[in-house]
Amino acid sequence: MGSTKIVGMGSYIPSIVKTNDAFRSSIFYSADGVEIDNPDGIIQEKFKEITGIEERRYASNDLNASDLGFEAALKAIAASNIDPETLDHIIVAHNFGDVTYGTIQTDILPSLAARIKAKLQIVNPNCIAYDLLFGCPGWVQGVIHADAFFKAGLGSRALIIGTETLSRVLDHHDRDSMIFSDGAGACILEYRPGDHEGILATACATHSAAEWKFLHLGKSNQPEATESIRFIKMNGRKVYEYAMQQVPISMKQCWDKTGVPIEKLSKIIIHQANEKMDEGIVNRFYRLYKQPPPKDVMPMSIHKLGNSSVATVPTLLDLILTNKLEGHTINKGDYILIASVGAGMHINAIAYKF
Repeated sequence: MGSTKIVGMGSYIPSIVKTNDAFRSSIFYSADGVEIDNPDGIIQEKFKEITGIEERRYASNDLNASDLGFEAALKAIAASNIDPETLDHIIVAHNFGDVTYGTIQTDILPSLAARIKAKLQIVNPNCIAYDLLFGCPGWVQGVIHADAFFKAGLGSRALIIGTETLSRVLDHHDRDSMIFSDGAGACILEYRPGDHEGILATACATHSAAEWKFLHLGKSNQPEATESIRFIKMNGRKVYEYAMQQVPISMKQCWDKTGVPIEKLSKIIIHQANEKMDEGIVNRFYRLYKQPPPKDVMPMSIHKLGNSSVATVPTLLDLILTNKLEGHTINKGDYILIASVGAGMHINAIAYKF
């Protein structure tokens, strides 16, 4: 037996900073088309209190999701010091493909994975490149896919990328548009026989009865907007309630598979969706073990980077591993738990030992 290890990581954080104040001149409407009053920027103040987001990053107009993913991949490859021609898999998680600035069309022909493979100039036909649609947990699911492939004897090295330009598919008349951002993160995974570090356990769940439409595409909240152009729509209350109830359960299922005492868990790398929601998930997770969460167990990047969907987890992990997130480190021998939740509704988790 062996294990799957992260041997290199990289991320791309876009250059354009958009603060909450940039939305003060926005005209917001409720889902039923009623204009929402915003005296003295009270919407932005309440938004920060709830989500923790102060600013977010948007990609420059000349870059698409595949470009961001390519840049993150270059850094991961450099950090791992591998020959890209030795990759067996390239898995790219996203939700909307390439959306060229100024257009409203999703472009996934060919797949982003094929585009990034071409940009990396990898000619090996046995390097299989494909896209993964799994909502915000897509990058985590890509890691789980690769681990399963390796254990089935299908290769031993993979590039997993999460990339998104959500700024291109936002309804700027919807308050929820302030949550989302752009970015990309990537890692190189390698299966090492006889190794007892790396991925220790995984867990996944999909709830798609009433939950499937908690996040979906719909018309702008602006009452005169056309029905034919659709944007990200989110039932925030339902997502929050679902996450509070279900995510801690999946996290515990994953961690319990390791047999490692909960006291040895060093960090929880959770999808950067909403600060209060993430804090609530972690508190409920530890409540299942009848103890409070340790101080600094949950690093956060959402305050400055917003919610970049599939990119939040790999970007956060890369920032920690490269000592770019103040107050947080991961050292050899540390145990971490990675967890995410998103559209579908999907949940997944990975227990990992460095």
